[in-house]
Amino acid sequence: MLNQIDHISGIGLHLDLVLRKVQDAYLRTFRELGLELTIEQWVVLYRIHQLGAEASQAAIVRSNFRNRATTSRVIGGLERKGWIKKKRFKGDKKRFKLELTPAGNEVIAAVAPHAVALRKRAVRGLDTSKFHIFLEVLDAIGANYEE
Repeated sequence: MLNQIDHISGIGLHLDLVLRKVQDAYLRTFRELGLELTIEQWVVLYRIHQLGAEASQAAIVRSNFRNRATTSRVIGGLERKGWIKKKRFKGDKKRFKLELTPAGNEVIAAVAPHAVALRKRAVRGLDTSKFHIFLEVLDAIGANYEE
């Protein structure tokens, strides 16, 4: 267990610097593809793609770790861009079903291979056991803040 403050004093800064590098790589890729797309929009758009016919605003909120208001704002932006459309589920007047439009499917097709390459780049040179330890440490740090 770490007991010297010097070892942990820069943890927030270090995590932030790495996160910024990852975000910058994604944003640079979006720009190179000629897409005006934020990381939050990509995450929500891709999640709608993954959920398919079961994509609802509530499901996105549950799986996106963002609050309802933020998710609603992102969904509204995607809808204004014409990448998704909202309609009601059949026989359910409360839930919104989210569907990709043809333009939204084009964004998925354009970005997905690059997103996979960026994920592979992140773990390049790491052996599997070290990466699992890294994920366990991140989970433990996150859990420490849930107390």
